[in-house]
Amino acid sequence: MNTRHGRLFSLHAEGNAWTARLPSVQATESLGQCLGQQLTGGEVIALRGELGAGKTVLVRGIASGMQIDPAVVTSPTFTLIHEYSGHLQLIHADLYRLEHLRELAEIGLHDYMHASSVVVIEWAERMKDHLPADRLDILLEHQQRSRRTASLRATGTKSRDLVVKIL
Repeated sequence: MNTRHGRLFSLHAEGNAWTARLPSVQATESLGQCLGQQLTGGEVIALRGELGAGKTVLVRGIASGMQIDPAVVTSPTFTLIHEYSGHLQLIHADLYRLEHLRELAEIGLHDYMHASSVVVIEWAERMKDHLPADRLDILLEHQQRSRRTASLRATGTKSRDLVVKIL
C-alpha cells in the first residue's frame, strides 16, 4: 500500500485511466482528500457505483481536501444538490432520484459549472450525454465488505492534469 504523504491507497496508471485500491473507508476518504487538495475550480467529477459503493464517502474526502468540514457532507438524495462553501464552492449532486433528463434543466445543475466551483455528481450516468467533455469519471466498486476499487478515467486535459498531480 502506498502511504506517500499519508495516503491509504495505491494508484496504478494505464494511459488516461488509473485504478486505486481502497482497502478501507479511510482509504476512500484519503483518495478524495488527495483529489480535493488539487482542485482549482471548474472541475467536474462524475461518480458511478452501486448503492453503498462509497460515493458520498469520496465526496467527504474531497470536501476535506478543499478545507470544507467533511462532517457537513451528506448525500443529497432527496434535495438533489448540496452546496458547500470553502475557498472554492463544492457542488454535490445526487441524481439517483432523477427520472427524466428534462429534470436536469429544472434543477439547474449546469448553472453551477463554472470556474469558481467544483461539481461532483453521484449517479452521473443518469446525465447520459449531458456531462461536460472534460471531466474525471470515477467508478467505485465493492471488492469485499469494506474494500473498494476506484477506476478513474480522465476525459480531457484538465481532468488528466488533476490525476497526474496526485500520482
